[in-house]
Amino acid sequence: MTDQKTRRDFLNTARILYNKDPFWVCPLDSFIEDTFNPLKNKYFSKGNAHRWILKDGNDNLIGRIAAFYYKPYSDKNKQPTGGIGWFECINDQNAANLLFDTAKEWLLKEGLHAMDGPINFGENDNYWGLLVEGFIHPGMGMPYNHSYYRNLFETYGFGTYYEQFCYHIDVTIDFPERFWKIAEWVLKKPDFRFVNVDLSKIEQFIHDLIKIVNEAWPSFKEDYIQLQPEVVRREFINLKPILEEELIWFIYHKDEPVGFFLFFPDLNMILKHLNGKLHLINKLRFYYYKKIRYIKRVRAVAAGIVPRFQGIGLESAVFMKLQEVFRKRPWLTEIEISWVSDTNPKMRSVYEAVGSKLAKKYITYRYLFDRNAEFVRFMPHVIEKIKNDKTKNFQNHVFPDSGAIYKKYNYLKYKKN
Repeated sequence: MTDQKTRRDFLNTARILYNKDPFWVCPLDSFIEDTFNPLKNKYFSKGNAHRWILKDGNDNLIGRIAAFYYKPYSDKNKQPTGGIGWFECINDQNAANLLFDTAKEWLLKEGLHAMDGPINFGENDNYWGLLVEGFIHPGMGMPYNHSYYRNLFETYGFGTYYEQFCYHIDVTIDFPERFWKIAEWVLKKPDFRFVNVDLSKIEQFIHDLIKIVNEAWPSFKEDYIQLQPEVVRREFINLKPILEEELIWFIYHKDEPVGFFLFFPDLNMILKHLNGKLHLINKLRFYYYKKIRYIKRVRAVAAGIVPRFQGIGLESAVFMKLQEVFRKRPWLTEIEISWVSDTNPKMRSVYEAVGSKLAKKYITYRYLFDRNAEFVRFMPHVIEKIKNDKTKNFQNHVFPDSGAIYKKYNYLKYKKN
């Protein structure tokens, strides 16, 4: 996909398919284009990507898909595994099958034997998984799709590789009393320090974050690839216009970094009105909405505590600190925690302990090209242990009513520029 018109059609496919959807937020065109630009996406250094659009007999756009692979990730699997993403399609299984088949054939030629999807050709904090329950407003960088997509994927033959959960916290309601007692106990420990990020010393915090992630993530993600400084640095640079230092917390034990919590203002509340474009007028709109404190939510993008300090209540202390921050920002009323996988029950327990409500569920699917090969879920031993653990009592999948949410957030109605 090299000519300008086809690239524009790829972007416009989603705008057409979600034209009347009150919750969909158009990702920035520049973000999508940068994903497929070898000069801006480091994953091209050890991988490749291709994308397609689908039209009907009347030349109408009815679907799109991208396929890609990154060898450090694909080679960690029993069978080399690529990915598909940016999938959009009308409610037609034949159309979806054609898109899936096209991606599969390209991946086969590239030497892959399976594909995960829908995922992103990048880090898994953005556009990762298929929304299957909780069709309400998406947080910044989180997927949103039509409810019938699940049937398109599963009818084709995709199987659930792992599940992902999103929680919402109403910060206008106090956290449980038991939570405060734990937090107060932790904050009295002299060896621990809880500090906000200092953006003027960002390189030190990038170093500390990577150290924590590289120690914490392998405990619940067996295919984890070491996080690289340039990835984190790029994220901070891209988000710098909206970052608030008091929403980013690091935890130190005797000056050693042992935990972090990243909360970013939910930019989607502004992007909803920009339709994916960042021309001059929309830039002015962006700064106007930011100035009038239009963003009412924050998204917890990532959090991590090194294994030896898990389970002692450090997260309780962070949320106590956060409540002080929110009291100074009464316009912020909600936290979206997205996302935590079914292979990480410790963090799910933490989030439910603070009174968060299960709001959305996503599935990352896998499709094996050899249909006779055994399908194995991600970290099956962990999933089996959770099923057998009688002490785990996670919230039932009771999701908020989209009609009620639409009324609550009626200022998110779709507007064309």
